[in-house]
Amino acid sequence: MNSPFATPVKPDWEAFVDCIMRRGTPRRVHHIELFLDAEVQELICQRYGLTDDLSPSDPAFAYERQIRIQRFLGYDFVRCGLDDWSMPLNRIAIEDTAEAKREQGRHFQDEHRGPITNWAEFESYPWPDPDACGTRTLDWYSANLPDDMCIIASGGFAHFAEYLTWLMGYETCCYALYDQRDLVAAIAQRLIDLYQRVLQRLLAFDRVKVVWGSDDMGFKTSTLLSPKDTREFILPGHKIMASMSHDAGRPYLLHACGNLETIMGDLIDDVKIDAKHSFEDTIETVIEAKRKYGDKIALLGGIDVDFMCRSNEGAIRRRVRETLDACLAGGGYLLGTGNSVANYIPVDHYLAMVDEGRNYSG
Repeated sequence: MNSPFATPVKPDWEAFVDCIMRRGTPRRVHHIELFLDAEVQELICQRYGLTDDLSPSDPAFAYERQIRIQRFLGYDFVRCGLDDWSMPLNRIAIEDTAEAKREQGRHFQDEHRGPITNWAEFESYPWPDPDACGTRTLDWYSANLPDDMCIIASGGFAHFAEYLTWLMGYETCCYALYDQRDLVAAIAQRLIDLYQRVLQRLLAFDRVKVVWGSDDMGFKTSTLLSPKDTREFILPGHKIMASMSHDAGRPYLLHACGNLETIMGDLIDDVKIDAKHSFEDTIETVIEAKRKYGDKIALLGGIDVDFMCRSNEGAIRRRVRETLDACLAGGGYLLGTGNSVANYIPVDHYLAMVDEGRNYSG
């Protein structure tokens, strides 16, 4: 198997968790991504022959493939949630213009109207039953994941702000905060009830060593809902997720896009997140966040997605070194993009970022 990486890396989930928990400067750089788009994964598999000896008809093909991708790139984990989890939404599809395009197009939430805009729609909505969801993927990874890797519980839960605004439609939700506040509260509570049950099931798996909630709460200049309403309807759910994770001995990571300056104190001191993910240069660089919050929480990723798209390989490598110089000492920093490895990021740019992190020696 050929490789674009100069430095070999062996997964070490215990050192990975130690780095998140700021237990000293790690012996090497640890990497993290919320996810790699399917198109990126397929390009990497094809280019480097990662699955040439696997049969797509094998029931375990998808699991084996994911492990090979993660280990090839140097990650210490796989991400996994419950199977069969579904919450129908109103989405709009447009053509994907990325080079590694999705044939089915790109999908966006309908910001005007979601599936729940009144009490009748709330009562008739097909709410999922966490106890009926499968654990096939968790079971397989628990039995077959190499001992040097762990499972990050992530996907299908802790989307409190997202699903509140997606289920109602962002515009409808904003009006409802004045006209139907009781309906907003009911949806928020239903999400808490569902996600508590989801997390209870995930935490029952010993190979789950980290919990990663994902919940975009803001945009370029502020939170999507007012800080007051965010504290009332959104943060209590994350506080429960963090408390459940901590009681089970797992750190609670939070992916949340947007400018969260007004609620960072709440997230750190009340919700008690262990790490923050998602950074945009137009809001705050990860180096700036490290200076402000690095003595309290870990900071994850931060190599800006727009920068990853527009810059050349040399600039990406320089930025990786500068970021690691500023953030790695003492632990509490893991290298990655500012959001995720989208299919419009040139794959060679992404691999250059990973390679530079693997080469870094401080």
